[in-house]
Amino acid sequence: MSAAPTANTGLIETDQHGMKAHSDGGDAYVPVQSRAERFTSTSVDDFEKVTGFELEWKLTPIARVTALTEGELDGSAPATVLPEGVPGVTASWVDRSDARIGTAGAPEERASANAWSSFEKALAIDVSGEELHEYRVIRSELGQTPRAAHTVITAAPFSQGLVILSNSGDAQLSENVEIVVGEQAQLTVVTVQEWTDESNHLASHFARVGRDARLRHIVISLGGGVVRVNPSIHLVETGADGSAFGAYFADAGQHLEQRVYIDHVAAQTKSRVKYKGALQGATARSVWVGDVLIGPHATGTDSYEENRNLVLSEGPRADSIPNLEIETGDIQGAGHASSTGRFDDEQLFYLQSRGIPEDEARRLVVRGFLAEIVAQIGSEQVESELSAAIEAELTRAQGI
Repeated sequence: MSAAPTANTGLIETDQHGMKAHSDGGDAYVPVQSRAERFTSTSVDDFEKVTGFELEWKLTPIARVTALTEGELDGSAPATVLPEGVPGVTASWVDRSDARIGTAGAPEERASANAWSSFEKALAIDVSGEELHEYRVIRSELGQTPRAAHTVITAAPFSQGLVILSNSGDAQLSENVEIVVGEQAQLTVVTVQEWTDESNHLASHFARVGRDARLRHIVISLGGGVVRVNPSIHLVETGADGSAFGAYFADAGQHLEQRVYIDHVAAQTKSRVKYKGALQGATARSVWVGDVLIGPHATGTDSYEENRNLVLSEGPRADSIPNLEIETGDIQGAGHASSTGRFDDEQLFYLQSRGIPEDEARRLVVRGFLAEIVAQIGSEQVESELSAAIEAELTRAQGI
């Protein structure tokens, strides 16, 4: 079969059915081949405007968050309630030039970069005590002005701490949260979203976990119009352990999104990812994307990720995309799982046969489904509050 190049096109024309084969040429676009190759920058000007066709945005309702991706953001410190007198934990507002800023990661997309370029003061939380204490940061009623925020949480070597970022009320917020866990430290960071239906929240969390240290990162999203919390956990030293848990309940009109990235850099590292969500209402939507990268030097890695979705009515949509990238064959194990299913009628029948009304039976099943994640927090008071909040969401969604 003969072939001859066509003039000035760079195409190869064949004589079979008139087909043409493309020649890539030196300027051809080469897509990102690895999760680790994504472009990063702390300047919003280095990112193109968001169109919705980008890989990281194609499942997000862009029109609802344009003010956060493209608009100017109020960079003043948001109204925040900080506890006093917690042993081993201190907090202060610091300038952009503080050395702790930028130590955990950098933005991979425009909304995160917009927040990074806009914030004026960062909230720096330092955990230094060797006994476990709870530190709860409360943000409520931030208003409808688009704003930026930045938080840096640092756990000193051999320290322990539980830091809770509690969000409620109105907000139009884009933020970055940095987490640095020192050698043999044990840190739990919980972020709770109970925003109003008119609120939108885009958050990127970056974490670096040191030698033989452990991080538990927990996302609880129950309220908000568009809520997108994306944690990136980098296990950078030998023996680092990172767990990412999440629970979410989406009802009509809500879009709840989580994109989790676990980066195994060093040898003998371990990670566990488990997100569970429930959806009710014809326009309820959830998105979960899980990326695990086991790098070439991460020998002995032990990793597993999973996402489970429970659909409670007709019409909700749950996107669940687990990804696993392995660059070394010398690992202990790695795997992933994903499932999206309808409400189990047999469970419902069992409960009803014991005299429990249908509405209450449905709430019991959903509470039990999400309780596994809530129980990871490690604070009886917070777990009790979140269980009550889940019950309230279920009741509201059922129209009771």
